[in-house]
Amino acid sequence: MRAILRRLYPSAKFPVARYPVARPFSTQREPRQASSFWTITFTLAIVGGGAWLQDKYYNPKPIPKAVLQQPTQQSFLGVIDTLATMPAEPAPGTVGNLTPEQEVKLKEFWVLALKVFGLTLEELEAPAQPTSDAAPAQDKKKAKGRWAIWGKGDDDDTKSTSSDATSVSIAAEDDKYGQSKEYKQALEDMKPEEIRTAFWSMVKGDNPDSLLLRFLRARKWDTKKALVMLISTMRWRLLEMHVDDDIMFNGEEMALKQSQGTDAKEKKKGDDFLTQMRLGKSFLHGVDRAGRPICVVRVRLHKAGDQDNEGLERFTVYTIETARLLLAPPVETATIVFDMTDFGVANMDYAPVKFMIKCFEANYPESLGTVLIHKAPWLFSSIWSIIKGWLDPVVAAKVHFTKNRQDLEKFIHPNQIMKELEGDEDWEYKYVEVGENENPKMADKETRDTLMAERQQLAKEIQDVTIEWIRASFKKETAAASAAEEKRNELVEKLRSQYWVLDPYVRARSLYDRLNIVQGGGKIDFYPDAAK
Repeated sequence: MRAILRRLYPSAKFPVARYPVARPFSTQREPRQASSFWTITFTLAIVGGGAWLQDKYYNPKPIPKAVLQQPTQQSFLGVIDTLATMPAEPAPGTVGNLTPEQEVKLKEFWVLALKVFGLTLEELEAPAQPTSDAAPAQDKKKAKGRWAIWGKGDDDDTKSTSSDATSVSIAAEDDKYGQSKEYKQALEDMKPEEIRTAFWSMVKGDNPDSLLLRFLRARKWDTKKALVMLISTMRWRLLEMHVDDDIMFNGEEMALKQSQGTDAKEKKKGDDFLTQMRLGKSFLHGVDRAGRPICVVRVRLHKAGDQDNEGLERFTVYTIETARLLLAPPVETATIVFDMTDFGVANMDYAPVKFMIKCFEANYPESLGTVLIHKAPWLFSSIWSIIKGWLDPVVAAKVHFTKNRQDLEKFIHPNQIMKELEGDEDWEYKYVEVGENENPKMADKETRDTLMAERQQLAKEIQDVTIEWIRASFKKETAAASAAEEKRNELVEKLRSQYWVLDPYVRARSLYDRLNIVQGGGKIDFYPDAAK
């Protein structure tokens, strides 16, 4: 990375740094069918649902020349000072950049979530909420004297009148994926403690506030709609896709074992999965001018119909969860370069599109910054007209068409554009095979159980101090609120650090671990050799 930065900014000095990212943890299950890497990322790039593409608060704008020519700014919290154009401030509506009204919404959301987790909370006094643009117009009215947690609340289109959590719902016209039903089903299928555990599993190495804020932004700061979306997602992760206890737990090593087995069906699953990885139909490499990780998709390497829908859905989740490894605060979104060189009709897959729209709109909100469709041929115009019709106009606006190197340079520095894309970077994708016994700690169930119990205890402490923080804030006990917030921040950092101790016991190593891009302790470096 130092070498790259010296080429970018010869007069500047750049310390080598690593930054924390998020990973999953789980218990073991048998994997589902593997799938096409390109198809998944292609769909991600084009229809990444409102969730990835619908990043309302990180809308890329034309970059002033002065910014493009500046050396590295001081990094946020000192964690990404190797990124030449890292934003100096977190995006609006994210941790570290909340308005007072948005912070109130975050606290309200915590109370709702903690109630679903099974905590018995006394009513908390809340101040009258001032009008702001943190919520839709129908929400801009003075709050009642107390928190209307489950009763008649602050949302005109939420008709819950019971103290029972199942009464929280979304108006049919605003419930595209039937999440009200899924939410109620989650409360029936899962005990409060299971929901609580699933939430902290989903947090991984993130700040839990960051996770909640993603759902709040996606639902335009409507806390009840965000709650329905959050709980529905946890049910989907735990009971439908088995994200942490199967997909990420088993990873590439299981695919290799399947490919070497004698069972024809299992062997095909493993072969299909590894074929995508070995060809490099899609891969993660480098960052754009905003410090966002880049996913490059080589469309020409894929042929439609090679995998069934179940396999595609499985690999969709694997791809997204792997991309999460490369995100770090204040960066919360990714960029996809969709290389359509030599694209033909045979390369196009519609089957996974609807799944992907639902997946990213409902389960991975606020995670994609921009999509670059590069060198699209004329025949793609009819395909795009169909796909665009499925997207909200705000979502479609996140997609940009680029024709040449100059267009790409608006988003990515030429030294981080591969020669394959007519850039200056002399780098090419190479798959490193799974090593022999590269996941030894995952067999140590005793240590894993101990670490997971330790994590849940930390989570409980965060919950307790979160309640104190909220209570003191709304009673305007400034000193107590500040003390609780400080303690809370310390515990969140402990949770982040503890996750990386747990990680090798719950997540199979990936290509990016073998390349030493994802390093120990939650550090990442796209150019580990250059850093040396």
